[in-house]
Amino acid sequence: MLIEQEKGCWIKFDVTVGKETVERPHGLRYSLTLHNEYGIRLMGFDNAHLVKPPKKFKYSGRIIPFDHVHRHASDKGTPYEFKDAYQLLTDFFKRVDQILNQL
Repeated sequence: MLIEQEKGCWIKFDVTVGKETVERPHGLRYSLTLHNEYGIRLMGFDNAHLVKPPKKFKYSGRIIPFDHVHRHASDKGTPYEFKDAYQLLTDFFKRVDQILNQL
């Protein structure tokens, strides 16, 4: 699904409901992204791959959910604590509004 935004930007949603797994305990595989007029991703929330947690956390031997956020175009991802779909959408659109206001 594509949703046009102001300033030539657009949002893309890819969401699939599947089996609950250790990596995706909520059963959702998702990618919510904001793009500029040239198609460059400005920001996104997804769970397509594992993101290495910050070194200040001790995750040795633990399985970490794949949920994460790419805060800007070059961000490789920061862990995101998924609570539910409503909170995910709230957090995503809050960040979209912040970015559009900065442009």
